Amino acid sequence: MEKNNETKSKITNTLKLLTKWEIQLVIIILILVIIGSNISPFFLDVKNQVRNSKNLIEIALMALPMTFIIITGNIDLSVANLLLMSAVVMAKLFENGIPMGWAFAGALLAGTLGGLLNGILVGIVRLPALVATLGTYTLFRGLGFSLLKDFTVKGFPDWFNFLGQGKFLDTDIPIQVVIFIFFAILFGLLLHRTTLGRYIYVIGQNEDACRYSGVPVDGVKILIFTLSGFMSALAGMILAARYASVDADIATGYELTVITAVVLGGVLTTGGTGTMPGVVLSLILLSEVRLLMNLLNTKGPIQQIAFGFLLIMAILVPRQIDRIRSKRRLKSLERKITETESTI
Repeated sequence: MEKNNETKSKITNTLKLLTKWEIQLVIIILILVIIGSNISPFFLDVKNQVRNSKNLIEIALMALPMTFIIITGNIDLSVANLLLMSAVVMAKLFENGIPMGWAFAGALLAGTLGGLLNGILVGIVRLPALVATLGTYTLFRGLGFSLLKDFTVKGFPDWFNFLGQGKFLDTDIPIQVVIFIFFAILFGLLLHRTTLGRYIYVIGQNEDACRYSGVPVDGVKILIFTLSGFMSALAGMILAARYASVDADIATGYELTVITAVVLGGVLTTGGTGTMPGVVLSLILLSEVRLLMNLLNTKGPIQQIAFGFLLIMAILVPRQIDRIRSKRRLKSLERKITETESTI
């Protein structure tokens, strides 16, 4: 009898583990790797994998604070244009004779202030995040275009270009991948091991209750949007270093890929749910999907259709899983109540 109970317990625990979205993402990635390696002999080539990892780092960096924002039930549509504006600020400062170190700092400051503006509009003015960041989306892109127009700025110093083209020590690992790993660990610890992280989750679950219980909701919103601005600016610096140039068309459409990565990682758009490991796994999945499509010479519009489909599935599947879990918890609660009543 005890062995049967132990077996049932193991099966139940295994099923619970398999219902976790992070585990399902790992399974999907493994299946994709098997399919990709069979379709193309170049899929598992180290050089292809390294080159492919570099191409998604800017999106990955912006996805980290976007995870915070979406868990609170908000969204930031301006991240790509904030990246653009920050890169343009750096380029114009450098073009006008400002040393690159100061131009770099000025770009980070511009991005941080842009994020702060979003935070103030959402946290203090109390505008819906969708409306506020849609407005700044246009504002930041307009500023970028007006400052740079149709010109391209080049000739950055080698130490700056190293951020987008260099390798870590004597390995083949791109330096920007190491930068992402550092920030992924940092943001993961902030989300899962600090008071800020707990505030982010409870705000997403019930913002009104948080306000009544003394949680600094407005302050948290201002902070996470400001972090988003800083990370967008940093992503802009790495993108500029990778291309060794800045023009007014960079990062077009990046915001949708950032949101896709976060939602595909299991972060519900309704807020209150999601993990940083899930988002990192979704970034790996998107990277591998993009590599496979490139190896198959898939055209740009088809790739956009594929990512759009992934975004839809990323919204639907976690919600269905959450509904199934809710139904199971309700049935379990009803069963316990019935058992309690029968004993009475």
